[in-house]
This record gives sequence, C-alpha cells and structure tokens, in this order.
Amino acid sequence: MTTKILSSQQTKTEVNGISFSAVFTIFTGFIMLTALYLALIWAPDAVNLLTPTERYAQRIFYFHVPAAWVGFLAFLASALFSVIYLIKRQQKWDAMALSSVEVGLAFFTMVMLSGPIWAKPTWNVWWTWDPRLTISTICWLLYIGYIMLRGAIDNPEREARFAAVFAIVSSFSIPLNWLAIRWWRTIHPAIVAAGSNDGSEGGFGMSPDIRNTLIFCVVAFTIFYINLMYHRVKLELMKRRVELLKQDILYQ
Repeated sequence: MTTKILSSQQTKTEVNGISFSAVFTIFTGFIMLTALYLALIWAPDAVNLLTPTERYAQRIFYFHVPAAWVGFLAFLASALFSVIYLIKRQQKWDAMALSSVEVGLAFFTMVMLSGPIWAKPTWNVWWTWDPRLTISTICWLLYIGYIMLRGAIDNPEREARFAAVFAIVSSFSIPLNWLAIRWWRTIHPAIVAAGSNDGSEGGFGMSPDIRNTLIFCVVAFTIFYINLMYHRVKLELMKRRVELLKQDILYQ
C-alpha cells in the first residue's frame, strides 16, 4: 500500500514537472521571439552611424551584449556552485556547476562569433588584439579548458574536485573582462559606465527605445539561460543516476 502511494506521488510529481517544463519552455520561446522582433524590426537605427552597413550591423548589439551578460552570469554561477560543492560534497552542486559552464560557453561562443561580424563594418577589421577582446579570448579558452579537464580525469570525485577549483580560479577573468574597457582606453565601446573609455570607436548614445530594447533582450536571454539550465541539470542528474545503476548492476 505504501509502495503504491509513493509511486502515485512520484508520478504526480513527474507530471507536474513535465507540465512546468513545457509551460516554461513555451514562455521562453515567446519571450525570445519578442526579443527578435524588437531587435530587428521595432528598435530604431542609431542616428550617429553613417552607413547602412553600420546601422544593420549595430543590431547585433541586441544579441551580443545579452549573450555576454549571460556568459558572465553562467560562469560566475558555476564558481558559486563549485564553492558550495567543495563545502558540501554533494553531486547536485557539481552537476549544476558543469551545466552552467556548458550553457555559458554556448552563449560566450555566440559573443566571440558575433563580435567580429559587428567589428568589420565598425572598425574595418574582423579582429584586433584590443585588451577587452584579448581577455575575452582568454576567458573563452579557460572554459573550454574546463570541459577538457573534466574529460581527462577518470575518477568522478577527483574530476569534480579539480573542476571546482578550476572554475573558481577561472571566474576571476570575469571582473577583469568587465573592468578592461573601464581601466584602459580601448576601441571596444562601453555600454554602461564607460569610465576612461567614453571616446571608444563604434560607441553610440542610446535613445529610450534602444535602451528599452536592450533591457528586454537582456531579460529574455537571462530567462533563456534559466530554461536551458533547468533542462541541462535534469539531464546531467539523470545521466549520473544511470551511471550509478550501471555500476550497481555490473559489480553487485
């Protein structure tokens, strides 16, 4: 009788979980489509950009900046989850740290790809070893190294422990990246708190419509990150449960 009740409760929880997942995913899709419409159609052109190519390329800004924000958020969240894992040694925190790095790396790869597309019509070069761009490249490679590190260690506990330390150390590149265009005068524009970089090439003043579109896109990308994290963590925990079951069957 108790087994049936527990089974019924588990089924109910799973149904509720699937329902929440479906609703949240549909909501995320709607938010992202709205962000796409605002960025590509509704938002006005930046008036101080001279050529049509520059004005079209500037719309990458609505995805480049939110993707960078989500990448930073995901990497910092991974460092936080790693600290909690080192304290509690619970696998769920390691799974969350890994998932956050994977999702964040996808967004940050988008940053690294969209940046040169925006840079070409603005700076007339695809790439330059600007301090911000150089630090971004190092940050991107660090988290690729994180994924490679996890694949190079066979012992799960040692893998989780080494990866946690690596994630914490790598997270120091995030504030350095943020402060680079505020400490040094670079060609990369600073959208918020320009500091010494207020005269950077490609900079532009934001009208209320441009600013509101950017804020909406940042919120939309953050919701997208949360959605992806929800699914990725569930998948990672399920994968680990399957591995434990395989070990129990093989070595019982």
